[in-house]
Amino acid sequence: MKYIRKRQEPPEFKNWKEQANSDWQPDFRNLAGNPKEILIKALMTEQGEICCYCESRLIDGKWHIEHFKPQSDPSVDPLDYANLLCSCQANLKSGEPRHCGNLKDNWFDENLLISPLNPDCESHFAFNYDGTIKPAQEDDQKAINTIEKLGLNLNKINDFRQKAIEPFLDEEIDNAQLKVFVNGYLCLDDQQRYNPFWTTIKYLFSDLIE
Repeated sequence: MKYIRKRQEPPEFKNWKEQANSDWQPDFRNLAGNPKEILIKALMTEQGEICCYCESRLIDGKWHIEHFKPQSDPSVDPLDYANLLCSCQANLKSGEPRHCGNLKDNWFDENLLISPLNPDCESHFAFNYDGTIKPAQEDDQKAINTIEKLGLNLNKINDFRQKAIEPFLDEEIDNAQLKVFVNGYLCLDDQQRYNPFWTTIKYLFSDLIE
């Protein structure tokens, strides 16, 4: 889980909400067209086009707008930009395992769920070279519960992480080359995207980070 630094909401999205009147009220269900496209672009940019929870690449048509605090809660404003994220998975095939926002669904307990909007979120998790994730502290119940509720240790995600790790374990790469490789991987690319499973690589090769 990579820390996401929220920015100001897009003016177009804010203006769309301010058009509320006695005949029309903005609602997440009627969000469409240009305001929605601009909103999505803003969320994607904040996250560097990786999932807010597992950090897999957000591929067209395979992600959804996520409410960290579920919109099913009457106290939550479904259009509160500070609560909006992008999570992987959209229309799932039958039998496809749910994870991240899809698995979390309407569940929420701020005492048991680590937020990617919290600056210290990354410090709660540790990774193994086989791609598995674990709490950085064995007794961190919040991390344990977050991993479970978001399905962050599913075999599918662990396999993806392991594939991201494999190139860094090439025995033909010397330490100097590995250092360049790691630091380059952790930089935004020319499309302003982060590489998938960013915090996994950061954690496992932290001694090489400049």
